[in-house]
Amino acid sequence: QVQLVESGGGLVQAGGSLRLSCAASGRTFGMGWFRPSPGKEREFVAAISWSAGSTYYADSVKGRFTISRDNATNTVYLQMNSMKPEDPADYFCADGDCSDLYKYDYWGQGTQVAVSS
Repeated sequence: QVQLVESGGGLVQAGGSLRLSCAASGRTFGMGWFRPSPGKEREFVAAISWSAGSTYYADSVKGRFTISRDNATNTVYLQMNSMKPEDPADYFCADGDCSDLYKYDYWGQGTQVAVSS
């Protein structure tokens, strides 16, 4: 059984930065971040694969967001820079390493991000 707990959400000014954390317990093989989007159940944001050591990003966040992992604590971070008005959402982490949300089995409860202009 995998358990995921997100944290780090909050209010940030447009252009500012915020770092989200996802603490995992249990065996995982990667981690992805998703957020709701109009017309979609959840939109892929970023993912990191343990086996490949690779990271993947949605075009909308590429160059602004960085996903990383702390092996010692089994925590994944999503560093969000240059925040935009379209970035606010509930951000969810999940156990997996691809952009297809239906391939993810375990999800966290979400952490809310708001951006002020």
